[in-house]
Amino acid sequence: MKIDIILAGVGGQGILTIAATIGTAALQNNLYLKQSEIHGMSQRGGDVQANLRISDKPIASDLIANGMADIIIAVEPMESLRYLPFLAKDGWLVTNSTPFVNISNYPDIEGIIAEVKQVKNHIILDADSMAKEIKAARSSNIVMLGAASSFLDLKYEDLENALRTIFERKGEDVVNINLKALKLGREFAESVLK
Repeated sequence: MKIDIILAGVGGQGILTIAATIGTAALQNNLYLKQSEIHGMSQRGGDVQANLRISDKPIASDLIANGMADIIIAVEPMESLRYLPFLAKDGWLVTNSTPFVNISNYPDIEGIIAEVKQVKNHIILDADSMAKEIKAARSSNIVMLGAASSFLDLKYEDLENALRTIFERKGEDVVNINLKALKLGREFAESVLK
């Protein structure tokens, strides 16, 4: 078992929480894990990206080479395009359709979505609206994780347990809303894949 994941977004979108959740699930299954992060001006809405490598064998490097990512999980659509050169030919791109417009010359969102649709294996979802529907606007990142969960080579229950571990100190309500967000994303992706 080996999976290489790129997580992409901007500061404040919960990229590192996604990484922590996947990493916790992997470690709870005694898998090897390497992670590398870039926090470019993240507190000011800058680029945040993480390479996450999981395997049942030791991993030499924490960086993913071009064309080798099994999955890109992008919480921001323009950021999904930035990392497309890293996606393997049969890899999956799971991206949020809601832009985080933090620059005056942000490209046309329809053009971005059209480029995403050129990727053979893709899932596009409005994770922000979905999270708001369950009154959990801050959990759109977990909706994204749920949508990508089928491609992670980890059991869904292990991701649920990882969320419990990460959020237990914040209380049962926070745990439950994140579990609900995870399920919402998973159900959306499964409906698209049918």
